[in-house]
Amino acid sequence: MSKNFPHLFTPVTIGKVEIRNRILSTGHDTTLPTDGTVNDALIAYHEARARGGAGLIIVQVAGIHDSARYTTHILMATGDECIPGYTKLADTVHSFGTKIFAQLFHPGREILESQDGSIPVAYAPSASPSDRFHCLPRALRKAMIREFVEGYGAAARRIKAAGIDGVEIVASHGYLPAQFLNERVNVREDEYGGSFENRVRFLREVIAEVRKVVGTDFVIGLRISGDEKDAEGLVETDSLAAIKAVAPSLDYVNVIAGTSATLGGATHIVPPMFIEGAYVAPFAATVKQAVDIPVLVAGRINQPHQAEAVIASGQADMCGMTRAMICDPEMACKAAADRIDDIRACIGCNQACIGHFQKGFPISCIQHPETGRELTYGRLTKAATPRDVLVVGGGPGGLKAAAVAAARGHRVVLCEAGPRLGGQALLAQLLPGRAEFGGIVTNLAHEAAQAGIEIRSNTAVDRALVDRMGPDAVIVATGARPRWPRNVELDSEAHVVDAWQVLRKEVNPGASVLVADWRCDWIGLGVAEMLAESGCKVRLAINGRGAGEEIQNYTRDMMVARCHRLGVEFIPYARLHGADADTIYLQHSASGEAMLIEGVDTLVLAQGSESVDGLLEELDGYGGIVRPIGDCLAPRTAEEAVLDGLREAWRL
Repeated sequence: MSKNFPHLFTPVTIGKVEIRNRILSTGHDTTLPTDGTVNDALIAYHEARARGGAGLIIVQVAGIHDSARYTTHILMATGDECIPGYTKLADTVHSFGTKIFAQLFHPGREILESQDGSIPVAYAPSASPSDRFHCLPRALRKAMIREFVEGYGAAARRIKAAGIDGVEIVASHGYLPAQFLNERVNVREDEYGGSFENRVRFLREVIAEVRKVVGTDFVIGLRISGDEKDAEGLVETDSLAAIKAVAPSLDYVNVIAGTSATLGGATHIVPPMFIEGAYVAPFAATVKQAVDIPVLVAGRINQPHQAEAVIASGQADMCGMTRAMICDPEMACKAAADRIDDIRACIGCNQACIGHFQKGFPISCIQHPETGRELTYGRLTKAATPRDVLVVGGGPGGLKAAAVAAARGHRVVLCEAGPRLGGQALLAQLLPGRAEFGGIVTNLAHEAAQAGIEIRSNTAVDRALVDRMGPDAVIVATGARPRWPRNVELDSEAHVVDAWQVLRKEVNPGASVLVADWRCDWIGLGVAEMLAESGCKVRLAINGRGAGEEIQNYTRDMMVARCHRLGVEFIPYARLHGADADTIYLQHSASGEAMLIEGVDTLVLAQGSESVDGLLEELDGYGGIVRPIGDCLAPRTAEEAVLDGLREAWRL
């Protein structure tokens, strides 16, 4: 029994299923399935979390009708061909003592992508549009409603036959059942619309159909958003009324926040680091007071001490810690053993988890790129021939390379030119609301120390030092510097600085600032917010269609909202051309027309980075292995640097 988490590691019973602890991996898309069925990659992904100590895993959504295909990589439970994959998954997860449920799903109007390039037909209670996906659905006929209800039951039958322990009906995030519940979306005039009893009818029928098919011994749960965080969405009183109405027919309820229907509401599907931890727990407590079934909760519960507090206070019976286990699949086992410092804490960046899914790529983690790549990197292997390895640079990429190389049996020395490890992550954590990003340094530095590498700070590396040390392999992770574009005309009287100087508070920006954002990522947006918070008049000139277009959209949308509230002016399609004493010269990147911005004290360059790769040239002809990684190889992000480090350490 854990001394630090006595409540978190007690068993809990849902229906007739006993679960060994209160840690839950909630249903989340992984983009690992390729043909609508459970495959080996998805099994390996969940196996890692089961081996790592999760009490319960809820598998991602499975469509209950052919029209439920809201992405090209959704699981489907519309035919018996789904059963073998679910069976293999259940057997694998059960072998580690973890229980497993599966989600039953229809998106209604929330269709994310096409199956073949053409716009699909979406079906919803009424022809009410989705603002986020600009989808105008077709109102469901009663016959099709019945098809859907029967589809939920048939899918549940298959999932039970596969040996899964339960099903979860997805009414969260503005998906189909929530669309029926919402009187602002459901404007039907028949028995499925109008009064509360009519609007809850679809959900009642779905639950009744599933129960009829699976019997009383099989777990049926419901996931629902308390507050959809949208002016036209469900609020907590709406959701609570629905929960109370159907709770007698359920074995548990799983609460969350947000809706897929709008940009603002969607940020709560996977809340970024700007949102406080465990913020849905108060609503869970309200639900727990109103029903007699277990209540599960999620929403930025990234650390076991947060989950312990929620359970200990009686706010909920289980805590969804999905991203915590994406980042560290062994989090539960480490917490149970009170190995708190060994836990690789999620930093809420959303970059490679939900960010990958939204780009159509398998889920991963910028700190732990083994996630989603379990079939390749899931089991660390020892190197056939241990080598002497020199890693040059102590940013995220260098730290990852050093930690993995040492864990594989190599003798590793890491040299960092500065006094601190971390590289550009030390700057990223200085931006408003981004302090948590610094956790990547803490986590990777701890892994490197655990692996037993020798770290030498304040040690610049040149060819002479490499020759004296004589390593078998040199991994060059020397990073990048701010890019000052050479094709921009800058008058000598212009006050021009770069984003790094602003972050380090090395310059006085004056009262009026223009941030020239070429990269369209978090740097330009973050610096704009920082300067606006300090009282500057800020204009963000974006060499793209919109601010933050290169970053995950929940993070982007929340950053844009924060800047908008501070009065930041956005200028899209703006290529930097030049600057003089008080005027910035831009060119519209689509029309080619000139744009003049007058009355500017300071031009801030957020123009990306350029590689610091001089050591590579010095090492030309060196007898050992020389491999660049991260920004030294090509300026990108922390995700690519850490992945480069992993790959090169495996190659040694």
